[in-house]
Amino acid sequence: MTTEVRVPTLGESVTEATVATWFKKPGDPVAVDEMLCELETDKVTVEVPSPVAGSMGDIIAAEGETVGVDALLATIADAGAATAAPAKADPPAAAPKDTGNDSVDVMVPTLGESVTEATVSTWFKAVGDSVAQDEMLCELETDKVSVEVPAPAAGVLAEITAAEGTTVDASAKLAVISASGAVTAAPAKAEAAPAPSAGGKDVEDAPSAKKAMAEAGVSRDQVTGSGRDGRVMKDDVARAVAAAASAPTPAAAAPRAPTSADDASREERVKMTRLRQTIAKRLKDSQNTAAMLTTYNEVDMTEVMALRNEYKDLFLKKHGVKLGFMSFFTKACVHALNEVPEVNAEIDGTDVVYKNFVHMGIAAGTPQGLVVPVIRDADAMSFAGIEKAIAEKGARARDGKLSMAEMQGGTFTISNGGVYGSLMSSPILNPPQSGILGMHKIQDRPMAINGQVVIRPMMYLALSYDHRIVDGKGAVTFLVRVKEALEDPRRLLMDL
Repeated sequence: MTTEVRVPTLGESVTEATVATWFKKPGDPVAVDEMLCELETDKVTVEVPSPVAGSMGDIIAAEGETVGVDALLATIADAGAATAAPAKADPPAAAPKDTGNDSVDVMVPTLGESVTEATVSTWFKAVGDSVAQDEMLCELETDKVSVEVPAPAAGVLAEITAAEGTTVDASAKLAVISASGAVTAAPAKAEAAPAPSAGGKDVEDAPSAKKAMAEAGVSRDQVTGSGRDGRVMKDDVARAVAAAASAPTPAAAAPRAPTSADDASREERVKMTRLRQTIAKRLKDSQNTAAMLTTYNEVDMTEVMALRNEYKDLFLKKHGVKLGFMSFFTKACVHALNEVPEVNAEIDGTDVVYKNFVHMGIAAGTPQGLVVPVIRDADAMSFAGIEKAIAEKGARARDGKLSMAEMQGGTFTISNGGVYGSLMSSPILNPPQSGILGMHKIQDRPMAINGQVVIRPMMYLALSYDHRIVDGKGAVTFLVRVKEALEDPRRLLMDL
């Protein structure tokens, strides 16, 4: 019996690859998941593992040949079977993968667009535990969201191949489930695979990686291998070169201040989560890239509060969701963006891309950090539709259930620091967006109205914008239109 080896999924928009190197030749013995060949695309290098154990059969696609997704690369003959002409094989394996006998591989699920790796944060099961189909086995943490991994089949957790703390790629195996209850291995260690040493097992680095190291002038000990047994891949070299280029010089780095032994004994060092690292990087990139400026105004919330109090019970009864302030602010921003479209635009090279729609990002604080779920086509939604979308995505954000797609594509963002008591702040842009509105605490303040001092519920508003495409006049106009719409909500109905 033979098994086909086919081109794996290469990633979004990638339709073909070139066979760079074959590590096996016909007749060679191969083990499950042993690397057979390496493919190169215009973006990444992809290793092709053996789906079964046996011996190498025919190589269909030779080195240098260009192949499409799911194209036949080679055949594997089961141990003891003839390796000559391949018989008609079963369809290509997919996750979860049958590894023979009664075992089923637990693979990394789809992580979403542009996400190529994740960190195993928590295992809910230990080796030897019984599991039911679809029962949660572990949780992965990416730089955007947490992903739960369910059991693809019922049985016993026989092996954990990626321990807590391990970083895995989008096609990695996490564990093995045995239907018979056989435990095949102890849990994997979380430590990274060590670099090859003179006295240890020789590990052959990928040929494309050797070439890349030579071209970049990078030595082997400067690169951490992510391949099998610490093998260096082409992507590892690219990451090492990028890290070296972005590393601050000693003069520019901010070293940690000296700490006494007594203070050090009372400190606690906790590694930043991938989400927090991404937040930090994106916020700093925003400051480094955009010409960010903030303009302020204040709004009298009297009319909005009165309208909300008058209709909140009827609104809840009819629509099944509470009438909050966010729908008013969303509608007011949509109204202002129609008049000042550059605030809803973005820079792409030397072009300005104007959006004829509004995908509204609503910043939400979670225990893991700040996330920004996107309300798509908010400009076409009713008050009830906006409130329902905000409530649903807010709950999913707090539970860590948001998908990557739900946090991508925003054209403008609203951030409400007022719920935490903030009276005034300057929000940071969410790139590549060109504007973000900061809401703040509603506070009773004395105001001069028609020659009289009266107490009114006031809120400071802040618009941070990219001065490269938004002029001061446009920013001020936007904020004034938001203020006018909130102080007289009837203007929203009349499109004024």
